Amino acid sequence: MGTLYLVRHAQASFGTDDYDRLSELGHRQARRLGEYLAARGQRFDAVITGTLRRHAETWQGIAAGLGDGPEPLALPALNEYDSEAVIAAVHPHPLAPPQNPEQFRAHFRLLRDGLAQWMAGVVSPRGMPSYRDFAAGIADVLARVRAERVGQQVLIVSSGGPIATAVGQTLGTSPETTIELNLRIRNSSLSELAVTPRRLQLVTYNTLPHLDHPDCRDWVTYA
Repeated sequence: MGTLYLVRHAQASFGTDDYDRLSELGHRQARRLGEYLAARGQRFDAVITGTLRRHAETWQGIAAGLGDGPEPLALPALNEYDSEAVIAAVHPHPLAPPQNPEQFRAHFRLLRDGLAQWMAGVVSPRGMPSYRDFAAGIADVLARVRAERVGQQVLIVSSGGPIATAVGQTLGTSPETTIELNLRIRNSSLSELAVTPRRLQLVTYNTLPHLDHPDCRDWVTYA
């Protein structure tokens, strides 16, 4: 039996003109995760990422902390949905970047509503695939891991949407539960799936063992 590790990218640059890059804290989170894995003696037979910059930078930080690692395979199927397009599908008026807690809450209320309607096929966010196609791409990646990597240690670095979808597929959750899994996942969090040729089994979800130290109490982020 092998293990598939799912890592959400480290903190990106939410609220800026270029979200798709790690913040200074995000770089520290990623490297700290690699150092934690190295201290456990963890090594990976394969690494798969999405093609977004924040995925690549997160893996680079993990690899720096590990001191080693295989060349990653980048797959577009592991890319995040376009949250701005999802929100625009249910709220066509432009939104200013959130600056305070109430604006952040309003942003995520709209995102939750947009995700529910996208998943149900009610709306088609501009430039995005249907949710059925989005989910099928993730299922194909998981099937590939089962077929090609049994008995191996595999790392996927992706985003909250694909990871929540993968876990939802593994557990057979409802769309509503998948959305909640998505919106509560933390930056640089680690989830584990046991891999057999026939199925995947969830072992852990959304853990931050590398930040379990008083020095890192301010390192836990969600965006």
